[in-house]
Amino acid sequence: MIDFEFHHASDLNQAFALLDEHGDDARLMSGGTALVLQMKQRFSQPGHVIGLRRIAGLGSIEETDDGSIRIGALCTQRQVENHPLVAERLPLVAQAYRYVATPRIRNMATVGGGLAHGDPNQDPPPSLIALGASVILSSASGGQRILRAEEIFLDYFDTDVRPGEIVTGLVVPPAPDGAGTAYLKFLPRTADDYATVSVAAVVTPDAAGNCQDIRIVLGSVGLTPIRATAAEDALRGQPLTDENIRAAAATVPDAVDPLDDHRGSAEYKREMAGVFTRRAIAQAMTNAGMG
Repeated sequence: MIDFEFHHASDLNQAFALLDEHGDDARLMSGGTALVLQMKQRFSQPGHVIGLRRIAGLGSIEETDDGSIRIGALCTQRQVENHPLVAERLPLVAQAYRYVATPRIRNMATVGGGLAHGDPNQDPPPSLIALGASVILSSASGGQRILRAEEIFLDYFDTDVRPGEIVTGLVVPPAPDGAGTAYLKFLPRTADDYATVSVAAVVTPDAAGNCQDIRIVLGSVGLTPIRATAAEDALRGQPLTDENIRAAAATVPDAVDPLDDHRGSAEYKREMAGVFTRRAIAQAMTNAGMG
């Protein structure tokens, strides 16, 4: 571990000032589960680490006026997983956070830190994107900037969090009335590992059993989470038959761009992306009361 100076920010203004003072030599820390590992492996070597955990007002979960759920950036992933409001209104989100690593990690890792980290193999982003979540970024000069969740991911471990900005919250609308949701994670080894492929699906059927709307997002099969728009377009407005679902899922291998690693070859991951998309759609339909 390299030598560095640790600063406790007591509020956002102090955090902004420290970022401005130390510039590129500073890194933010909330839970620290990602940054500490990067520093140990010398992927990141900041001279100054700015701790955010003492900042008040960023650790709550509450319903907004329009029925969405606002989650503070300093909420731990375990807090999101177990919160009754999330369980009731956003079961897909609770399910996704439950898959992250181990309870010990989830008790430390934060919602904002996970998003700012930009790891495309994380469990929560596909579900957040599938539900149309928005990320709140705050800065001293620009106030608040709001991005759709998919817009924050630019490249491998690269996000659109700009210099001087801090992720301060997340707003997640619930799934549409009558929709079914599912998150499936294909595990290569142990339950706390990254996925070989993960899929979040939100399926909204109409009264006739056709697909009124659908959103499908995959993780661990590209440099960022990937939305399977071709599969969505193939199913939207069509009967939710096994034949149509298989045809839509068959478009997914061409939409993803996985890397070879110890969790599987790129070819294998492409094949599993199609298989697990089909299974996620089927599970979402069951959860919508269709099966």
